[in-house]
Amino acid sequence: METRRNFLHKAAISAAALVTMPSLLRASAGKSSLKKFGFISGIVGKELKADWQGTLRKAAEYGFSEIEIGRHLGNTPSEFLSFCNSVGIQPVAGGVAFTENQNDLPALLQPLLDLKLTYAVVYWPWLTGGPFSPEDCRKSAEILNKMGETCKKYGLHLCWHNHNKEFISMEEGLPFDYLMQHTDPQLVSCEMDIYWVRKGGADPLTMMKRYAGRIKILHVKDMAPGDEMDFACPGDGIIDFAPLFREAVNQGIEHYFVERDNVQDGLECLRTSGAFLRNLSF
Repeated sequence: METRRNFLHKAAISAAALVTMPSLLRASAGKSSLKKFGFISGIVGKELKADWQGTLRKAAEYGFSEIEIGRHLGNTPSEFLSFCNSVGIQPVAGGVAFTENQNDLPALLQPLLDLKLTYAVVYWPWLTGGPFSPEDCRKSAEILNKMGETCKKYGLHLCWHNHNKEFISMEEGLPFDYLMQHTDPQLVSCEMDIYWVRKGGADPLTMMKRYAGRIKILHVKDMAPGDEMDFACPGDGIIDFAPLFREAVNQGIEHYFVERDNVQDGLECLRTSGAFLRNLSF
């Protein structure tokens, strides 16, 4: 027979469970991690030149499954693609020059087409060195739209890559906002570099939310502590990637490429970055 004391004790336990269960469920449901991530070839440029097959094999061992690269290594595109497939690395995106002359673009796109890439990336979508004027912005948006249209005809999607100068304000606002608001979403997307947004004084999470659906690729680059705001390998700096990745996954962003400028040991950076990304929960 159950005593009143036992009944009250069980009731208290049940009540506590009801209180704590939602938070436990939220914690469990809220934990996620990147399913895949890649790297830009420049981070191991020296290593690829010395031994491209060994370097790609190492990158795969470190957990990388995608690469951003603008031309094939080895003797032929088919040889390169075959080797990439054998180690589980998929070429996804590559750089293309920013050009006013659309007649030049098919030849510039050919190396990317040879690799069966999805994205063509303009790393500097400007005709000047900045800071940028409204006229610079107007001209760049116009060229990006034309390039995007040509890329689409060839089965590629155009992205532009930001630096910090897109966040130097004009009277009309930020150049970053101008390019996002004056390019056709069907033709032009953004490869957002997290480090450069932060270096420009903006908040990457705010920018991601403002332009949900327009960002197709994230460049994952960290910032070293200190006033110089130097580059760092992901996980070695001060940027909190967890909320950024949470938002990115919610938006459906699929591609995350590790980058680190002026790196001394590219493979070591990939090793530590790969471990950081594999173990990061958000």
